[in-house]
Order: sequence, then C-alpha cells, then structure tokens
Amino acid sequence: MKSNYMWVVCAVSILSSCRPSPVVSKKDEPHKEALTHWTTKTELFLEYPPLTAGVKGRFAVHLTNLQTFKPVAAGRVEVTLTSQDGSAEVFTAAAPSRPGIFGVDVSPKHSGEVQMRISITSPGLTDRHDLGAVRVYADAKSAAHEDEPAKEETVAFLKEQQWALDFATEIIAERPAREVLRVPGEISPRVGGEAEVTAPFTGRLVSSASPPIGSAVEKGQLLAAIVSPASGPSEMPALELAKTEAEAALLLARKERQRAERLLSAGAGPARKVDEARFAEQTAEARIAAATARIAQYKASREASGYPATLTPFLLRAPIGGLITEAHAASGAQVESGAALFKIIDADTVYVSAMVPESELPRIAQFREAELEVPGGQVPRRLDRLVSVGRMVDPTTRTFRVIYEASNTGRSLAIGQTVFARLLGQRGKLQPAAPVSAVVDDGGRPVVFVQLEGEAFVRRPVKLGPVEGVYVQIAEGIKVGERIVSRGAYLIRLSAMSNQVPAHGHVH
Repeated sequence: MKSNYMWVVCAVSILSSCRPSPVVSKKDEPHKEALTHWTTKTELFLEYPPLTAGVKGRFAVHLTNLQTFKPVAAGRVEVTLTSQDGSAEVFTAAAPSRPGIFGVDVSPKHSGEVQMRISITSPGLTDRHDLGAVRVYADAKSAAHEDEPAKEETVAFLKEQQWALDFATEIIAERPAREVLRVPGEISPRVGGEAEVTAPFTGRLVSSASPPIGSAVEKGQLLAAIVSPASGPSEMPALELAKTEAEAALLLARKERQRAERLLSAGAGPARKVDEARFAEQTAEARIAAATARIAQYKASREASGYPATLTPFLLRAPIGGLITEAHAASGAQVESGAALFKIIDADTVYVSAMVPESELPRIAQFREAELEVPGGQVPRRLDRLVSVGRMVDPTTRTFRVIYEASNTGRSLAIGQTVFARLLGQRGKLQPAAPVSAVVDDGGRPVVFVQLEGEAFVRRPVKLGPVEGVYVQIAEGIKVGERIVSRGAYLIRLSAMSNQVPAHGHVH
C-alpha cells in the first residue's frame, strides 16, 4: 500500500511540475476565454482569445472520449461560426497537434453575435458541440475585459494529467434511498453441499493416489480403493485345502469327461454322461479360481504393497463435486467399518448466515435482499436469494440467523470465513448518490471533487448515507446534475496538497 501511495505522489508531482510556471505579468498576458461542454460521447474543453474581427486567434480544442476518458488521438476538428444572416465561416484542423489537443486558427471577418459549433470526426467517433452565442468584437480594445472572480476555490488538474492517470467523471443522479442493516455473518456449506465418504467395511486401503486436502474433485471421481481381509490367520490353511481339493476335483472331472466322450463316440454311452462330466469340470475350475482369489485377498490384506491384478477391490467415489476439506486415507492403512475417510464440500455455491439482533425480528420481512462485505474487497457483492429466516434466538449472542445463498464460482469465499452482511430494506424516496470510489477521506471528513470546468475542480465536503453496491447516498454537499470525479479523486486531493501549482502552459 505504501509503495502504491508513493507512486501516485510521484506521478502527480511529475505531471504538475513538468511545465515551470512562467513569470508573465497580467498586462503582457493576453486574456483567454475558457469553455467546457459535454455530450454523451465527448468532453470539450476550449481555450481561446476573445474573438476579434479580422484578427487571427488560436483555439486550443481539448477533446476527451467519455467512454475511456482518454484523449481523442486522431481526427478532424471544425470550428463553425454562423452569423445571424445564416452565413457561416468554417475553420479546421486536420489532425491534433498532440493527442487530444487540436489547434485551430480562427479569424472571423465580421463583428457581432455568432453561433459557435465545434465538430469532431475521427475513426469510430463523430460528435458535435453546439456552444450557443458568442460575441465577435470589433477591435482589441472592446474585447479587453477582466475575468470574473471564482465563486469557489478551485483545484487545477490539467488534461494531460487526467489523460495519463486512472481518471473518470460521472454525473450525479438520484437513486432510491433504502435502509441498510449491517450485521456480522459467516460462510457455511449449502444444504446438500457437504458429504462424508466412509469405509463401507473393515479392510485395507490399497489406492496409491488419494487426493490431498484442498484439491478439487468431480462427482464420481475415484478417491480410494479398499479390500476386505480374510476372517483370521487360521483361515489360510483352509483356503489352501479348498484350492487343493478343487484342483483334485478338476483332474477327476477331466478324466470322467474324456471317458464319457470315448464311450459316446463308440456308441456305448449316453450324451448325458458327457454333459454331466463337463459341468463337473467347469465347477472344479470355478472353485480353483475362487480359492486362488481368496488366497490373494488374504495376502493383500496383510501386506503394505498393492493388490494383484486378479483381485478386484471396492472403489470409493466422490458422491458430489467440490473441495476435499478432510482426508484420512493413507494407502496401505487398515480402516474400520464406518471410519471417515474424506469430507467434500461444494464451494461453488455457499450460504451466508447473517446474525441479526433479536430486536429486528418484527421487521425482518422488509429485508429480502442483501449484499456481502468481504474483508479486503472494495465493492459489496449482491447475494443471490433469501433461503430462510431463523426463528430461534441464540441465548448467548441474542441473535437469530437469516440465511442467503451466494454464488462462489471463483471460490473467493472460504467455508467458515467471517464476513459482514448488508441487509437491504425497501426502496424509499429518491436521493443523490455518488460512486463509492468518488468519496475520499480528507483529514477525517468525506469529500468529493466536483468538475466545474475541464481543468478546474472544487472540493466539496459531503454527508454520507447508506451504501448499496457501488453507490453511496449523499445526504448533503452535492446536487443532482453536478459532475464529480468518480475515479482519480485521491489524485486531485494530492494535487491540491502540492506546494507547486501546475502552470497552464499547453503546447498547441
């Protein structure tokens, strides 16, 4: 944070001091007019000498694209002076002298009142500023006049500074005021968004790649494999005996089948005897395979190594998709039936449990919508929907829970995290509102900066109301229709604190 502050201070200082203040007396310095005009597309800041018939004056046309608040870097500018008889004089600049600044030489032929219009045509942008009536003086003596004293003390912030930094303005509009109830809250899993994977029977884990804590898994993903043990150490001789008996029975069955086939081919025996012999042979083979598998299972359940390919273990899969929050499965470990092996939580959709004081219970129905404040987050985020309103008061905290659902696709919210919930009441009367980013702390008091002209700003202390989303209600200090700095207000505050006032020495 400190490094960012120093960068901003350096940037403002460099831009403010890039032009040394010239020492020029007011008698020698020609008087200039300044005019600012906005459309929905561009901002025009115009500096020009008083119009005098037959005298060429240099117009400095500053154009800002209001979509990006960056200079209009290319295009053609026309200054049109229309007399009362309908005749028009057009003066043009085919390109800017520098990005955003167009120098136009204007020399009206006749004195009197004219209508002035400035048009811009550039790639992807066409706009027109109708500036109304201006006076063309007959001579330089009649054009001379003093500047009107400023009604408010202003802060100079040049267009070159605005264009180079993160800067934007916005018109103050009315938004419905609404009551906001700010309460502590906690992030918890949603209903059905938490699952525990347990061992279905006593056995040994034989999986070698169980997912670690914090890893994401999908529904149906393999988590572990388990094999059941034999009954006990005394069962091994019985298993070997069963295998030996099956092997002996297989030899006998094969001999009986061969004998029955010879008798059948000689016409001395029935076909039924061949079928019975084949059945006995297949049964003996199955008994051998079963005995072999049971012996392999017995050995695998007592060894730390993996299991043979002939043995099929019981596979444990994720019942839901989410994050592994607990893992107690180690390959080769013996587990008891019902032992918890994994805990999975769906972190993509979570619940926000707001703890509301019991005194608010009679009117909690008014707060259907809510926002979430996350520590370190700049802008509150809107919660998706109201899930439930608890009707049980905690005897210790004297609060009841109001639960909202929140989307957590980016998983920026952690289960168990402490947050603040902003419960939003019903909308009330319209009131001026400003972006939260427009308000800066100036010595412990909230202020905004109002743009009076293209490069002139005034500091306005304000009284703040409730915050909703990215806007804060303004109870006092500004009016609807005023244009305030929505991004870069802190930079203007730094500029106002600087001991060096930037000179107004544009290069046109």
